[in-house]
Amino acid sequence: MRDELRFGVSLVPTTDVTANRAFAAAADDGGLDLIGIQDHPYVSDYLDTFVVAGDVLARTRRISVFPDVANLPLRPPAVLAKTAAALDLSSGGRFELALGAGGYWDAITRMGVPRRTPGQANAALGEAIALIRALWAEDSRPVRLAGDHYSVAGLTPGPAPAHPIEIWTGAQGPKALALTGAVADGWAAPIPSYLPYEKWGEANRLIDEAATAAGRDLGSVRRIAQVVGTITAAPGWPSLDRGAEPVRGTVTQWADALTRLATDHQFTGFVFWPERQSVDQVTAFAAEVVPEVRRRLGEIAR
Repeated sequence: MRDELRFGVSLVPTTDVTANRAFAAAADDGGLDLIGIQDHPYVSDYLDTFVVAGDVLARTRRISVFPDVANLPLRPPAVLAKTAAALDLSSGGRFELALGAGGYWDAITRMGVPRRTPGQANAALGEAIALIRALWAEDSRPVRLAGDHYSVAGLTPGPAPAHPIEIWTGAQGPKALALTGAVADGWAAPIPSYLPYEKWGEANRLIDEAATAAGRDLGSVRRIAQVVGTITAAPGWPSLDRGAEPVRGTVTQWADALTRLATDHQFTGFVFWPERQSVDQVTAFAAEVVPEVRRRLGEIAR
């Protein structure tokens, strides 16, 4: 069951290495569970996400890191499997893997890879998940896969990661959400500018239907809400009912919003995307918002 509460923050891999490290340290020191690092290799002034992940893991003690979400068309799954396992082993089991089938195709194709239709992208995501898991297996038998998008011919698995790395998706469309329910370990809900709030309930329903059809327990698919906004001193008007507006409100208003996501939409993971990447915002989230959400959900559970 993946029903334990997990809280995290999103990190933009800017070229300000010092600021990135301070942001990550604040998340780790604050007792947060996750750091998601955005993955946009085509952005010229962003550092490589997996290099930043390694740097963050080397400089933190307990927090887990994941690409949010790894750009699958630009990262071959056989190499992703090796990279993820290496990061997990070197950090003592603190790496998770979230995959995206591709979003900004004009930018992606400028890096020399062919454009995929939504159907092709979803099929490639399914093949990638199967291949990555096969390459993590503690098994010496060569892996053979002849897919439409990824093929390997007798590749020896390994190394196995330090812990069972979860594979989450950033699915948006119905077929990708169904794939998530059928085979993935979790859903990292796209931020509302990609998938508006009013569609999150239907997305969870599609995941549930696919999980049930596959004979899976609904609790085996982790649900992670990703919310953009700012924690403010003055009250705002936060709304997670419709649209894609950032949440801007006090600690109490943030706690209200995240508690509703947990009770109304079965989310057990929450990743805060600060509008301005700052230590102050991470600290406020970790020290004030998270304990209040945990308290409220604990009372509801009793």
